[in-house]
Amino acid sequence: MSFRQWPVALFVAAFSIAAYGADHLQEIRQRGVLLWGADAEGGAPYVYPDPEKPDRLIGFECELAEALAGKLGVKARMVQNQWDQLIPALERGDFDVILNGLEITPQNRQRVAMSRPYYVYAQQIVTRKESHGMTSMDELKGKSVGVLSGSAASRLDGLRVCDLRTYPGNVQSFQDLKAHRIEAVVLDLPIALYYAKPDTELKFSGAAFAPGYYGIGIRKEDTTLLAALNQAIQELAEDRTLERIYIKCGLWDERQASLKEYKAEQIAESKRISTLREWPKYLPMLLRAAAITVGLSIIAMALAIVAGLVIVLLRLYSVAPLRWLARAYVEVVRGTPLLIQLFLLYYGLPQIGIKLNAFLAGILGLGLNYAASEAENYRAGIQSIPSGQSEAALALGMTRWQTTRHIILPQAVRVVIPPVTNDFIAMFKDSSIVSVISMVELTKMYGILALSTYDFLGLGLMTAAIYFGLSYPASIFAHWLEKRLRYVK
Repeated sequence: MSFRQWPVALFVAAFSIAAYGADHLQEIRQRGVLLWGADAEGGAPYVYPDPEKPDRLIGFECELAEALAGKLGVKARMVQNQWDQLIPALERGDFDVILNGLEITPQNRQRVAMSRPYYVYAQQIVTRKESHGMTSMDELKGKSVGVLSGSAASRLDGLRVCDLRTYPGNVQSFQDLKAHRIEAVVLDLPIALYYAKPDTELKFSGAAFAPGYYGIGIRKEDTTLLAALNQAIQELAEDRTLERIYIKCGLWDERQASLKEYKAEQIAESKRISTLREWPKYLPMLLRAAAITVGLSIIAMALAIVAGLVIVLLRLYSVAPLRWLARAYVEVVRGTPLLIQLFLLYYGLPQIGIKLNAFLAGILGLGLNYAASEAENYRAGIQSIPSGQSEAALALGMTRWQTTRHIILPQAVRVVIPPVTNDFIAMFKDSSIVSVISMVELTKMYGILALSTYDFLGLGLMTAAIYFGLSYPASIFAHWLEKRLRYVK
């Protein structure tokens, strides 16, 4: 392209970007549906399944979405997405707007355009009923405090001196608080009003503080859509539709009067963070989290190996009731998701008085799940040994236990080393699932850093390299051990 052609190319590019914003609003109207992204999992009072009709969604943002769509002349349809991944999903084009308690903060405005506010929220500290103090952020210093991942509370300067625990949803932090795993929760007032206020085991600690605004997130190029939504919000405020919705949902308070006084602050454009260039700052954090992953995986695999051996011996050599029980264990554990098993261990057991910390629950969840697979590996290895060897040992006067210990198991070990090693490598990766129970291992740390820097690529490459660095030596060791134990031919 010649120098004289550059101005023309720039003009065409600028015109295309401007046209896209106008065309997208037109596309929504032609489609007849406004797609709004939200997370209905533990999403009350914003958007959540109706307890009376679980296939129907309710919440104050459901009503707001319908009112906004009506102003645009279309219908509203929610698209489910994990809350702390809403902005990346919007940038991918999974939906048209974010309408799910998205705070108007400098961090969010760096990534997406934000509409004028539709609700004024504040932060609220929640503690157990019997707790004393902790009525301000100063009193939370050094305490274990739960916050919603990616929320404004997670970025409060006053909480940086706390033992901060991040949760993917609104419910899990309250469950950990009641199980005495953390000492307080800090989150947006609407969430506290719905979940904590009616709970007899919890209480509001101190007055609400740090007010802020919820706005609708829109891609920056959708300027026409942004203007249309701003106009719609203003009309809904003027005809008191917003007030009626919030009163109906028990969310109206004196703070909402400041919606009329809102003025968007100018934000300075910040440089895009490249974690690959700044790797000395981020790599040590990933490596510390990787150490937790390694420790968790090694202990859980040791449990799986021992438990799997017990299960297979019961299944092959014990009395009928124990054989049935061992077989049932294998089928049930292999037939249910590991995620559900972790939830039962971590959140279900406290309801019957058994409280496990996240690390122990992760070890038990991974270990007992993989024990079923190891039992099947051992069974295949044991049954691969010719039956004639057992018969010969018994004929020589050896007991069943002596035969199993000295004849069968040593040979079976050689057979099962490859699948057991593969399971160990797989456990390194499956250990990322324990992040759902607030355990900060390698994948969870990647998520935390990626959400704060929005550099999913650079951090993803570093995280993948660490996982490879952990699993590849294990593969080499397994290959060496397999050759070492191989029969000489």
